[in-house]
Amino acid sequence: MSEVKSIREAFAEASSFLSRSGCNEPQRSAQLLLEHVLGVSGAAYYMALADPFPAAVKEAFEAGVTRRGAGEPVQYIIGEQEFYGRPFEVTPDVLIPRPETELLVEAILRYGAELWPDGIVTPGEAPLDSAGGAGDVRAARPLTAVDIGAGSGAISVTLAAEAPAWRVCAGDISPAALAVAERNTLRNGTAVDFRLGDLLEPFAGMETDILVSNPPYIPGEDIAGLQREVRDHEPRTALDGGADGLDPYRRMMEQLTLLPAPPRLIGFELGFGQAEQVAALLAAAGHWTEIITINDLAGIPRHVLGITR
Repeated sequence: MSEVKSIREAFAEASSFLSRSGCNEPQRSAQLLLEHVLGVSGAAYYMALADPFPAAVKEAFEAGVTRRGAGEPVQYIIGEQEFYGRPFEVTPDVLIPRPETELLVEAILRYGAELWPDGIVTPGEAPLDSAGGAGDVRAARPLTAVDIGAGSGAISVTLAAEAPAWRVCAGDISPAALAVAERNTLRNGTAVDFRLGDLLEPFAGMETDILVSNPPYIPGEDIAGLQREVRDHEPRTALDGGADGLDPYRRMMEQLTLLPAPPRLIGFELGFGQAEQVAALLAAAGHWTEIITINDLAGIPRHVLGITR
């Protein structure tokens, strides 16, 4: 970096370098890196643009810009990503939370509040068991929401924060990912029961009212064609959904037998072109009276929910 005189000049030079390096959102990346090394954000950042660029942060800023120019996601460089208005630590052990997943959380919160207005499951509201009869729930209890594939904890921590009356649990096959999620639940002042294991296996025998998951859904052969930021840096176990990307959904449908009864509310995030197939999987299971598809902000079918009212 040349001897820039102001923070604005540092931003302009970094943005230009990142654009030439083929980075997506070069200006946003430059701003996030500057905010990180300067310790400011929002309005304070914009107010500081005319200030002299501090020599003390030049080395750290240049190192961050170099890493970003090589394709490393800016979130891994600064170690953070905002989700649903809260800060989440992210490392290369976890998928970076995406804005579209916030829509899944919103849907789960909305329908969860409709089904259980006070967050309590009473005997008369027991889920149906596999034979179609009432589940054996003998006393009122907090509803239990389970997040499969916790990653950074974005979904589970947000549910716990937004619906404190709920009991929220989350599982992941990666011990390193669970360590990140546990730090995020502490950081955001929530309580989540994290468990290590494959999909629904850690929750065998647990009465589960809500099941939510943003599982790996990229077809294996498509991973090589992803953006370098995703392909080369995000964990493959959080991306690879098998030959057609649908293996995790099929396996979760099969593993529902591990639970005492199917959840009354289930919600999945999925990839482009997968909504019809995932909705068909839920319909074939026969546990839910409504199957709902939700579009993301680009109008792409992104989430499928099953609901029993």
